[in-house]
Amino acid sequence: MIMNKVLIKNTNIINEGKIFNGDVYIENGFFKEIASQISAKSPDVQVFDAEGKYLLPGVIDDQVHFREPGLTHKATIETESKAAIAGGITSFIEMPNTNPQTTTIEKLEEKFEIAAKTSYANYSFMFGGTNDNLEEILKVDRKKVAGLKLFLGSSTGNMLVDNLEVLEKIFSSTDLLISVHCEDEETIKNNTAKYKEQYGEDIPIEMHPIIRSEEACYISSSRAVALAKKTGARLHVFHLSTAKELALFTNKIPLKDKKITAEVCIHHLWFSDEDYKEKGTLIKWNPAVKTSKDRKALFKALLNDKLDVIATDHAPHTKEEKDNVYTSAPSGGPLVQHALPAMLEFYHKGEISLEKIVEKMCHNPAILFQVEKRGYIKEGYCADAVLVDLNAPWTVNNDNIAYKCGWSPFEGTTFKSRITHTFVNGSLVYKNFKFYDVKNAQRLTFDR
Repeated sequence: MIMNKVLIKNTNIINEGKIFNGDVYIENGFFKEIASQISAKSPDVQVFDAEGKYLLPGVIDDQVHFREPGLTHKATIETESKAAIAGGITSFIEMPNTNPQTTTIEKLEEKFEIAAKTSYANYSFMFGGTNDNLEEILKVDRKKVAGLKLFLGSSTGNMLVDNLEVLEKIFSSTDLLISVHCEDEETIKNNTAKYKEQYGEDIPIEMHPIIRSEEACYISSSRAVALAKKTGARLHVFHLSTAKELALFTNKIPLKDKKITAEVCIHHLWFSDEDYKEKGTLIKWNPAVKTSKDRKALFKALLNDKLDVIATDHAPHTKEEKDNVYTSAPSGGPLVQHALPAMLEFYHKGEISLEKIVEKMCHNPAILFQVEKRGYIKEGYCADAVLVDLNAPWTVNNDNIAYKCGWSPFEGTTFKSRITHTFVNGSLVYKNFKFYDVKNAQRLTFDR
């Protein structure tokens, strides 16, 4: 439903640390007016009565794997962006470990072309760094591309950057924001060999956080932080999973002034190693879900601003792929549809405020990546917005899972809050489990 004029009335607006009741008028894809009361100025205005509901800026997810090109039996940009809007995510940044990998400008632009034709949500892509593509990295336009992604531990796609001399050269040579996956490869290899000797290929899944251990994470993340300090690079550490790593980051300065930032993902806030017994390889991620002590420390660091962003690391695999012995089951799982409802559960439990959720999922990704005119409900900003009913319980099941892979680690979970409407660039794209065939998504741009 492409809409030129939209009026959302009687809603509770959550923006910049405040909740206030009012109306929001959208015209030609932008927030035009925000006031306590606005009247429809012409008969062609589409009016939505949102009494009792809450209006959030569209969520910006800075870390997803939508698998296209090359792994489209798992997911596509079209299917996963559709699932994202069902979860209130209106903009995403996708990772380079596809097939072929996004490590040349040519392959990067091919992905932008796919997204322009098929995406339901606004989009950008990370450019992938390798041991031998510095020349290509230096061609990337920092105003048009989200940033550079480096895998300092192997994961899906095998894009490991393990040459320390090359790594320092990359950090020293680019002014792109550098995002990193931090796990020490040598530690993981040694641990894997140890448990293979004991169990063979069918290592108990409970060993995953011991193989991909706290030590493996800390060695790698501390090395990356030290290198960023040495070179002055702008560093963002993805998906922290341990309490120990938190000492590497600060909450003493505003986010806009930080040169070194970090984030936490939904699964590291929700699950712990106690859940492997029930969920098995469905919650096998890299870095691994670790202890309840780690989970509590990560949540505390999120609230005290040592951790700056909440992301998903949405990384779908088929159920058949996941249903393998430990050494053959891939790491990763689908999350974009259920991330915001999961965080709202923590609100219902009194563990986080609505304002803090919006800060970490909407405002801060926009600040951190310098996304132009998104992440806020502000006059003159792009009209990405989400209406939420905090008292509309629903249960995750096969009938309402939108992922192409057809499963969710949250299957069977009842959420108290429901995303009722999602607007992308001013147009309604989703309403109460119904999708509209509207693809008016835009390429994200960056104010750098």
